[in-house]
Amino acid sequence: MISLSALHTFGFNTFAKSVKRVDSLSTLYALAQQNIPNVILGEGSNTVFTEDYYGVIWQNCLSGITFTEDSDFHYITVASGENWHQLVSKCVSLSIGGFENLALIPGTVGAAPIQNIGAYGVEISSFISEVEYFDFQDKTLKTINAYNCQFGYRDSIFKHELRDVAFITKVMFSLPKRYEFVTHYGELSELENPSIDSIYEAVIRVRKNKLPDPHQVGNAGSFFKNPVVPLEVFESIQIQFPDIPHYPISDKYIKIPAAWLIDTLGFKGTIEDGIQCHPQQALVLTNYNNGTGRSLLNFANIIKSAVKAQFGIVLEHEVQLLGQTERIVL
Repeated sequence: MISLSALHTFGFNTFAKSVKRVDSLSTLYALAQQNIPNVILGEGSNTVFTEDYYGVIWQNCLSGITFTEDSDFHYITVASGENWHQLVSKCVSLSIGGFENLALIPGTVGAAPIQNIGAYGVEISSFISEVEYFDFQDKTLKTINAYNCQFGYRDSIFKHELRDVAFITKVMFSLPKRYEFVTHYGELSELENPSIDSIYEAVIRVRKNKLPDPHQVGNAGSFFKNPVVPLEVFESIQIQFPDIPHYPISDKYIKIPAAWLIDTLGFKGTIEDGIQCHPQQALVLTNYNNGTGRSLLNFANIIKSAVKAQFGIVLEHEVQLLGQTERIVL
């Protein structure tokens, strides 16, 4: 059995029967002739192995970045195993703007379109032009454009029709040379004369102050999604909680910070059987003191039940939770 403690950032001392490294397309093709993976793992920053895993794991180690440009756009093609934050840092060093709001998000480039990662008012779907993937069904490389990726809030076709079908190999980005900085969200609104560098540095500073370093305290980042609710649901909650923070998605839907819901119920900083609701960011659950997968699931369910009872909102977990042979849905 192979230890998974270093392969997922929550750090539970779990084990797997098989982990295969995919570091080239030839390796990918060869492995695909033998079996199909149950789990495709990048850096394990959004996956939690709650117990020993008996399926087949492939670890994405594909690498390579190319830059081209024309008068209007920077075009970047990135292998899916590249580290996301290192890509952001490289772009900032080259004065290529667009990614700076997404600095310090953990994980690989290949995870970005799956999750449609986002932060501080920016989602990666704004910059993706195409995604290349290996289709396990017919064992060929295919390319899908951004429209057909069906991007939504922390969502994409790779979580639905192409789940367990696609191994993302490359992501193609188009970043306009003329665009407006996005600084209306949170602490970024306090920036004077914002620039690529100042936004990048501010995002890193805020994230380091609010979010635990997974190298020091095991965690998988935001555990729950921010719920998007109908306007009438929000208005009913607002009657009792006039100061509830919120972000209009459309005329009919409102996004509410899950961290506020959890914090309002007093969970921030609390510890249950080795798992802590982080004292600076209630959206993050951490492996505070040798917790277990079972204790994590129990605490997450306690929080979820309390939020539903008080606000009538059902939280969805953002992280991928894995049991012995299959995904877990709370």
